[in-house]
Amino acid sequence: MNTIELLRPSPHVAEVWLNRPDVRNAFNSELIAELTHTFLQLSTAPDLRVVQLGARGKAFCAGADLNWMRDMADYSWAQNQADAQKLADMLWTLDQCPVPVVGRLQGDCYAGGMGLAAICDVLVVSSSVTFCLSEARLGLSPATISPYVLRALGAQAARRYFVTAERFSAAQAHALGMVHELCEPEALDAKVAELVATLVANGPAAVRACKQLVRDVSGQPLSAELRAETARRIADIRASSEGKEGLQSFLGKRPANWLV
Repeated sequence: MNTIELLRPSPHVAEVWLNRPDVRNAFNSELIAELTHTFLQLSTAPDLRVVQLGARGKAFCAGADLNWMRDMADYSWAQNQADAQKLADMLWTLDQCPVPVVGRLQGDCYAGGMGLAAICDVLVVSSSVTFCLSEARLGLSPATISPYVLRALGAQAARRYFVTAERFSAAQAHALGMVHELCEPEALDAKVAELVATLVANGPAAVRACKQLVRDVSGQPLSAELRAETARRIADIRASSEGKEGLQSFLGKRPANWLV
């Protein structure tokens, strides 16, 4: 792969690094295709428990590559739609990853890069990072990334930043709830490693079930059907081999078998 770097430091952990530092890790068609392919492969890895998503160089992702944008300037509507669909499908593929994705943001995150940040289940950000939804400044809109950014940033904040294209700080993103952990630059790697280790130590099937639970329950009315569905899910996991092992190891004051 030419635009990303995939590392597997253990059977349970994958690291995906955007690797176009000379262009601030900006999107082009190749990067979109490689991210899609990589996350499709990772999503079927049975022993995987967590993915770390980061970037090489000074910036996390500056949005669209200038050469790619020059090409798009001459596209027909149909070509633009096909091109945008690939980006939309890539973001959906990352969002559907069954294990938690921990985002490591060491540098600026603009436009489409905010879509990548927004799909992360846990987002750890250096205090020096700047965010920007810059599309309106170019006469465009953040349409393909909007479902994920709205979910992460909140509708009220998105109403401002979508239309103003202002830059905002990591501290502001943290206050708005998009950023989970705000770190000094020198503490970034230690905090990411701590969270990755925490996720690896949890019940692997339980973590996948918890991630899916958020997707399925968020925004649903508190109906009789929802109450029955959540009761079924907890019964399923309590009766599973992992659920039984977790309870027995806790009561027996010993490590669970997924830790040894």
